[in-house]
Amino acid sequence: MRTRLTAGHERPRERLLAFGPAALTDAELLAVMLRTGSRGHPALAMARSLLARFGGLTALLAAGTADIRAQRGVGPARAAELKAMVELVRRALVEEAAQRDALASPEAVRDYLKLTLAPLPYEAFLGLFLDSQNRLLAARELFRGTLAQTSVYPREVVKAALAHNAAGVIFAHNHPSGVAEPSRADELLTASLKQALALVDIRTLDHFVVAGARVVSFAERGLL
Repeated sequence: MRTRLTAGHERPRERLLAFGPAALTDAELLAVMLRTGSRGHPALAMARSLLARFGGLTALLAAGTADIRAQRGVGPARAAELKAMVELVRRALVEEAAQRDALASPEAVRDYLKLTLAPLPYEAFLGLFLDSQNRLLAARELFRGTLAQTSVYPREVVKAALAHNAAGVIFAHNHPSGVAEPSRADELLTASLKQALALVDIRTLDHFVVAGARVVSFAERGLL
């Protein structure tokens, strides 16, 4: 027979209130968000199934609404709640980047890019425009392409950077194919953009490639 304490410890909400959110597993935190399960499929079991189905928390948060709502017991309401939570996290990361040196918190930048780019079924090219203190001024999708490629025009990138009065730019794009390795075309494009921006005294600080849960930095690879 289970004791009252043991039964309480099996309930994620009670564990969160007793020990704080850091004490909970990914499945338990997700179960708190889901609140209730479905018949024969309690919230914690549903949370574990979702994490197993998508291969982990990062992939689940990056998944599209249609993919999430298609899972057993989720439906449109819970899928909407999960995507709303993801959007709140994404906006919080934007706020953080706007208030502090983005280069001093690279994980926040990576998390923002994963949440923004990983779910997209098409290739998108982003510009993160920074001030002289590397604080985020704006994040813009500059170009959108197909699954295979996109067309990026240096002149348009320079115009956007000047419009935001940026002192530096971080670029990012996704590879819907799931391969995060920069291509030779990516390297040539980055060099072209860096050269064009240097003419107007704007620094190119990094270029990230996002593929699922992986984020590759050009700066870390010595490709800038």
